[in-house]
Amino acid sequence: MSTDIWAWVHDTHRQLAEAGHRRLADAIYELPGHANEGRNDQLDAVYPEAVAAARSLDLPWVEVYLRHWRMQNLLNKRHQGEQALPEAVDLLEFAHREQTADCPQSVCVVQDFAICHARVDGPGYVPERLAVLSETLERIEPARACFDCLSREYSDALEDDGRPAEALTYLDAAAGRMLAGGQQLSLHFQHSRAGTLHLLGRHEEVLTLLDTAEQAERSRGREVDESDRRWGALLRARALASLGRTDEATALLPDLAEAERHADLRSAWTTTVELLVAAGARENDAELGAALAGWVGYLDGTGSHRPCVDLLLAAGRLALARGARTVALTLAATGERKLDSLRKRDGVAERVAELRAAAEALPRPDLPVPPEQLVGHLAEAGVPFEAGADLLSVALDRYRGEGAGATPLVLLLAGVIGDLGHPRAAADLLWRQLDADPTGAELPAQLGAALIHAGDADGVRRLADRLSGTSPADGHWVRARWAAAEGRWAEVIEQCEAILAVHPDRINTRRLAAGAATELGDHAEAQRYYQDLLAHALPADAVSEEERHRAVGQADLWHLITAATVNRDWAVVRSTGALLDIGFDEPEGPVDEEWQLVTVRAVRRDGSTVDLPAVRTGPATARILPVLGDDVALNHGDVVVFAPALLEEPPADSAPEEEQRRWRPVFAQLTLLDPAGYTTYWVDGAWPGDGPWAELRERLRGEGYGVWAYSGDHYAITDPADEDGELPGIYAALAVPPAARAADADALLHRLTSSWPHPVSWLELAEEAGVDTDRHRDVIQRYGL
Repeated sequence: MSTDIWAWVHDTHRQLAEAGHRRLADAIYELPGHANEGRNDQLDAVYPEAVAAARSLDLPWVEVYLRHWRMQNLLNKRHQGEQALPEAVDLLEFAHREQTADCPQSVCVVQDFAICHARVDGPGYVPERLAVLSETLERIEPARACFDCLSREYSDALEDDGRPAEALTYLDAAAGRMLAGGQQLSLHFQHSRAGTLHLLGRHEEVLTLLDTAEQAERSRGREVDESDRRWGALLRARALASLGRTDEATALLPDLAEAERHADLRSAWTTTVELLVAAGARENDAELGAALAGWVGYLDGTGSHRPCVDLLLAAGRLALARGARTVALTLAATGERKLDSLRKRDGVAERVAELRAAAEALPRPDLPVPPEQLVGHLAEAGVPFEAGADLLSVALDRYRGEGAGATPLVLLLAGVIGDLGHPRAAADLLWRQLDADPTGAELPAQLGAALIHAGDADGVRRLADRLSGTSPADGHWVRARWAAAEGRWAEVIEQCEAILAVHPDRINTRRLAAGAATELGDHAEAQRYYQDLLAHALPADAVSEEERHRAVGQADLWHLITAATVNRDWAVVRSTGALLDIGFDEPEGPVDEEWQLVTVRAVRRDGSTVDLPAVRTGPATARILPVLGDDVALNHGDVVVFAPALLEEPPADSAPEEEQRRWRPVFAQLTLLDPAGYTTYWVDGAWPGDGPWAELRERLRGEGYGVWAYSGDHYAITDPADEDGELPGIYAALAVPPAARAADADALLHRLTSSWPHPVSWLELAEEAGVDTDRHRDVIQRYGL
């Protein structure tokens, strides 16, 4: 089996593009980058349409390819385990059918299958992993790129079996075979080898290997990408920390926020932090504990059972080191629950038991006040969360069996535990108290919030069913909030309507329903909900602090303005604006004014975002300034409606004056209100100079066209008079108004550029105009455009 995967990709891309399937062709190029770089939102935006197109065109090889790269993202960047297992199994079967068995990507699906089982329980599935990998490796030549990937997976399986020395020997033998076959070793292969050296305690060799590998990558003309730079820094930091060179390790270690963004960093990051904490080079605080607890919960939810247990044991050791008894016991309880999901428990079950024993051996604090006074004391004294959790646990032990008397303590402890990253443990605590105090008014709401935070669908249904007999509205409210958390907006509205039918004065219910209607694009319904909210809300000066949610807030008014703007209900826009002290140039009619420069954050077709300069024309509208390509469903002159919330805070008063001057409000595009109808064509060629370019812009705009330069000072083109020389270039987008024909635009550009020192090209416009394109092709060739 020797098909070159990337040659097949290039051929398939070309064939799809020539057949007019441009979106699918682009997805074939884009998906691996999204998968490897962890651009999850972009992958999620591109994948469904792409795989549906592959199926509709009966392209099973393309389907295998697309599904494989999605699996790589789910497994390596999102660390899914049991959650992804059904797809991994189904994809392996699909990739080995008669019509797909010869697809070059089918071999890579074996890697997906092996990784998924490693996520579920690496040590538990070692025999199966080694068997499927060995069988596949025997069928492929070492010169194929997938030999590299599968060899790394084989080595990982050996490591999970406690055989790192054998893993290193295997990697070195595989490297020899690949080099003999003419394949260069990938940077990922060397990262894998560095991980094996770490397990063997050969940390100086890790540092040397990383330097050599990155230098080899650059010598081949490949720049180390952002993902590999992160990994290289982390692997170096871990090696340096292992060597006791803590200052250097700390300088290289990615910060906590980076590990939050990239799930694949977290295991090695935690190992490194443990080393730094042990050396006294990093603080071991509750913030670190909460972050690790959140990651444990994430892995728990994705069914990555073994990594979850490994991480919770590390979090438990750190909790023990800072004396956080309740947190350590909570982690031990999670570990005990997770053991049931592991196939192989030897060794790990003992470590979980050791964690519990060590946690129970930590001293229990003395209560500073009687248990019934503790809630007030904690609020007044400002006790740190972890210490407060320990005090509350001691106080609760005094209340065992006393039902309602313990409820205030349980509510507070559950809140603290949840804030420390343990929502499932908080839910367990609240469940027990709800059984002991069924009439506790605040328990259902807090339990519902904890269950939603923990992603416990079964728990949510159980609570909602329980409430349906005693408090149906509360049951509907739990279901509505869970549906919102999962993006099931029609169900949100259905549940909210059931509440409002009985309790029309529920303000937060209308807020949630309005938000759901907005998500569905039903802005008329959203406006109705907000207007009803205003009608049922209490006056702001008639509510207590605890009932503040029952009064109209500024956010409600802004959301009403936004919905009314989409619905072109200008009377409501103006009357609501008056409540916010917004002045308008005209007393009635559509709002179309010039206020200020803003930035509109729009979503590209591939799911990524782009910030667009715009002129704000009303409270919730802006006119787009740039001329845009077809990667964004907007263009010059389009009027959009934006959501009212600022996406970026303005600079502080103490910020430099230049920073304050350059700042512009950033808003998220909600929808397109008035398309201007411009069509974009591209102009490319030599820079004519500031004067001629300014004249061109002025004349084009005077004729109703738009123009936007994309090239910067570094854009250069070939000088045909000097084959080694260069000319400054200009690459710009021309917006042709809807009333103009392509032929009109072509003629206008000819007139405006005829006196320039060098000709410029607008090939696509000339083709659309039906004029001779030889001149443009000649310019492209002579100037190297």
